[in-house]
Amino acid sequence: MRYVIAILLPPLGMALCGKVIQAIICALLMFTCVAWPVASIWALLVVQNHEAEERNRQLLDALRRRP
Repeated sequence: MRYVIAILLPPLGMALCGKVIQAIICALLMFTCVAWPVASIWALLVVQNHEAEERNRQLLDALRRRP
């Protein structure tokens, strides 16, 4: 779902991942019609990175809990 939001509304997709400053910069970039595809790609990369960080955090937590 975050990927769809990142494509349609790139700043919102970034904000949902906790990247508020990047979302503001993306919103400023998106005001130009030419930069909208660039903003969408950027938002997709941010969402993908966020999900990878979550997976890594879960793996590290699981390793720390092992006896």
